[in-house]
Amino acid sequence: MLYFQLVIMAGTVMLAYYFEYTDTFNVHVQGFFCYDNAYTKPYHGPEASSAVPPVILYAVVCGLPLLLITAIESVLFLLQYVSEDLDNREKIIVMGDCCYLNPLVRRTFRFLGVYAFGLFSTDIFVNAGQVVTGNLSPHFLTVCKPNYTALGCIQTARFINEKGVCTGNEDDIMRARKSFPSKEAALSVYAALYTAMYITLTVKAKGTKLAKPVLSLGLICLAFLTGINRVVEYRNHWCDVIAGFIIGGAIAVFMVLGVVQNFKGKTLLNEIPPEERVVGSVPMMGQPRIMDNTMEKYIASQFIEIASRAVRDTVAPWDPKA
Repeated sequence: MLYFQLVIMAGTVMLAYYFEYTDTFNVHVQGFFCYDNAYTKPYHGPEASSAVPPVILYAVVCGLPLLLITAIESVLFLLQYVSEDLDNREKIIVMGDCCYLNPLVRRTFRFLGVYAFGLFSTDIFVNAGQVVTGNLSPHFLTVCKPNYTALGCIQTARFINEKGVCTGNEDDIMRARKSFPSKEAALSVYAALYTAMYITLTVKAKGTKLAKPVLSLGLICLAFLTGINRVVEYRNHWCDVIAGFIIGGAIAVFMVLGVVQNFKGKTLLNEIPPEERVVGSVPMMGQPRIMDNTMEKYIASQFIEIASRAVRDTVAPWDPKA
């Protein structure tokens, strides 16, 4: 099952790579009217000159959830390990005869793995929408620089749907044809909502009733400001940003509710199918072993009681009448 999940993850990453860095999928060439005011906004330079450049955005989207989830899981694991409530501790899973998975590592890898899968899925959904629609950005005509005289737009505002009518930079023109939905808005709201839901559902410590909402709403506010910045700099329309928010938010909610199930990471014995339960000192090859401290104590006490009875019977005095 683990190998199958790795294959799915690798396929998702490869598909996101082909969308992002190759010309495998051709962008739909959408037409426009001459002198259309919706596409004549000023161009504020490449994405690197934006107030929220891609380098900072991707670093925050990838790094902030990684640090928060790892730190919180480490603290929760240490608090649970030193507590006396043994029955509520995470069960330890041993795969086969060699592999040991610590509960901290297992939970952290699960939550971060699901987050990474959702992040790449969001990128795929957004890129697919941009390729299919080919929606023009507000500054499209500014970077396109069409020859209106040659196109016959002097007297009538005719509709232009031909290829090769732009005379500007090809890279800028291609980026200006991929406006709907906004990738920056989708990725930022996905990261913010997933992290906010993780903090809200996982942290149960006393005194955090106000800290959790403040931190969660702060993350969502940063995502909201990222979308507003896209509109202010005329890189996306309002509808592009709203669509990005909807896509990123929907995928984050699905990952939390449907995949990680509100970040419930405990593996209880009664949740495992009977055919997969192995309780003993030596697990069968290829089957997981569930080690429960309470059950082990009970088995050890029964073994000690049987051994003590055998010793008493052995050293008992000889009865000649027997």
